Amino acid sequence: MFLLVGYVIILASSIGTYAVHGSLAALWVPLEYIAIIGLTIGYFVASNSPGNLKSVLKAVPTVLKGSHLNKALYMDLLAMLYEILSKVRKEGLMSIEGDIENPEASPVFSKYPSITHDHHVMEFISDYLRMMVGGNLNAFEIENLMDIEIETHHNEAHFPAHMVQAIGGAVPAMGIVVAVMGVVNVMGSVGEPPAVLGKMIGGALVGTFLGILVSYGFVEPVANQLNAKCEEGSKIYACIKAVLLASMNGYAPQVAVEFGRKTLYSHDRPTFAELEEDLKGRKGK
Repeated sequence: MFLLVGYVIILASSIGTYAVHGSLAALWVPLEYIAIIGLTIGYFVASNSPGNLKSVLKAVPTVLKGSHLNKALYMDLLAMLYEILSKVRKEGLMSIEGDIENPEASPVFSKYPSITHDHHVMEFISDYLRMMVGGNLNAFEIENLMDIEIETHHNEAHFPAHMVQAIGGAVPAMGIVVAVMGVVNVMGSVGEPPAVLGKMIGGALVGTFLGILVSYGFVEPVANQLNAKCEEGSKIYACIKAVLLASMNGYAPQVAVEFGRKTLYSHDRPTFAELEEDLKGRKGK
């Protein structure tokens, strides 16, 4: 929503103010628009593999959607981790083997559909709980493995943002290419009257204008939104990591989830009292 609001402001500030003293018809040079779009698409295709193209096209529409990562979801996450770790503390690590092998049928995990619907998050939780059940790795080794996996996920999630940012950097150059082509056309028509030449030169400069406007006004904001979503999406893994490592180091479930709570951004982080009250309210459900 804010992206669209920003676009309206950008158009009003650029095209709107120009329209006060100039003719919008002068900006209508369809062939230059087609050339810039074609050059940009060509750059995009030439820079990526089919898999990368698919990941970028899949990621871009998400900037128009609100984030599902909020305080309510993190409350569910911490409550779920608290419940599964409490079960481990009371019944032993082997008691959760069925839960982690089939999370969809787990009486614990199935209470938290907001978490179980995220395949990557559930896989992350299940894999490390499975390692804890196996008992072959210590907390230090698991922490190193978590860091590597989180970094891999982070880099993979950031690729669409990096690609969109690269396109944003290329679009002004494409506009210059189109403008130069227009100037070459003008130079071949030097015998025309000044009014005709002026219109041709103005049309050529539209390419430069359009390239810069599209790059910094439209493409870069999408890249920034994607980067922000990636950073936000990595936080849930850091939270899970903190809780599980605290448990492996011998902390009680109530304390372990407090480690996770502390990793969250302030606008998503429940207070200690809110989390404690929520956990008490869920007991027996």
